[in-house]
Amino acid sequence: MKVDRKAMREFRDEMNERILGSGHLGMRRFFALDHQAYEDGALPAKTKELLGLVSSMVLRCDDCVGYHIGQCLAQGVSRDEMLEEFNVALVVRGSIVIPHLRRAFAYLDQAQS
Repeated sequence: MKVDRKAMREFRDEMNERILGSGHLGMRRFFALDHQAYEDGALPAKTKELLGLVSSMVLRCDDCVGYHIGQCLAQGVSRDEMLEEFNVALVVRGSIVIPHLRRAFAYLDQAQS
């Protein structure tokens, strides 16, 4: 499965700019809160991105899975660590995660090629 990660990123960036440019205070605050949640704190950003990735797989959000795989790679998460995380998501939610596991493998393979 070929995933157009560049197009996904461009769409995400464009739409985030439009959302944040709308001037809606509640949405701006939520985006800021989301950003801050993944910064280093008592838990390092790397761990938080892995948590975001497992949550995205369990919640079955492919856009989020692709985003967090990119963020995990940027934080230095290895392929082996990512596979461990994929397994945690599978154990937590069961076979319903398998379609998203397939896409996660495709995203990861493409990002690392």
